[in-house]
Amino acid sequence: MSRFFRATVILCLLALAGCGGGDSPPRNLDNACSIVSQRPNYMKAMNKTQRRWGVPINVQMATIYQESKFDSDARTPHKYLLGVIPMGRQSSAYGYSQALDATWDEYRRSTRNMGARRDNIADSTDFIGWYMNQSQEKLGISLNDARNQYLAYHEGQTGFARGTYKGKSWLIDVANSVAARSETYRYQLQSCR
Repeated sequence: MSRFFRATVILCLLALAGCGGGDSPPRNLDNACSIVSQRPNYMKAMNKTQRRWGVPINVQMATIYQESKFDSDARTPHKYLLGVIPMGRQSSAYGYSQALDATWDEYRRSTRNMGARRDNIADSTDFIGWYMNQSQEKLGISLNDARNQYLAYHEGQTGFARGTYKGKSWLIDVANSVAARSETYRYQLQSCR
């Protein structure tokens, strides 16, 4: 095998390795202490967001759990024509926070963080903090109120103000689940080292 060919193969393999996704989600997502012990960078990012925007760590964690199960590469499912022909994704939601393209772009402009990436935990938690802080300012939703913060996060602030969630019993169930998980995480985080 020539040196050129070997070098080309090695470069191709390195390029392919670089295309892989981020970290796989932590194990045992029902235990906040387990999550942050496996991924100390998550706690660092969430602490920074709490200091900057005031959103409690447990609320951030419950939101990320619901949106992406801590999968940095999470995307919405594909749509299919006639059940077999792929027609793109259901929405542009992506990453830990499942932020939509337009909302992510608004966040990047507003915070002047043009290099922010949705598959980066620090950028995603900062986005959640920024969005929930706006929901507090515009809608009066307490930063500790995981249920209503999640409803505003899911429906958008205008949709929440119009009450679009009221006709979606499935979404209210999800928001109640987010609130319960937030409380579980809050309790668990008190016992972490």
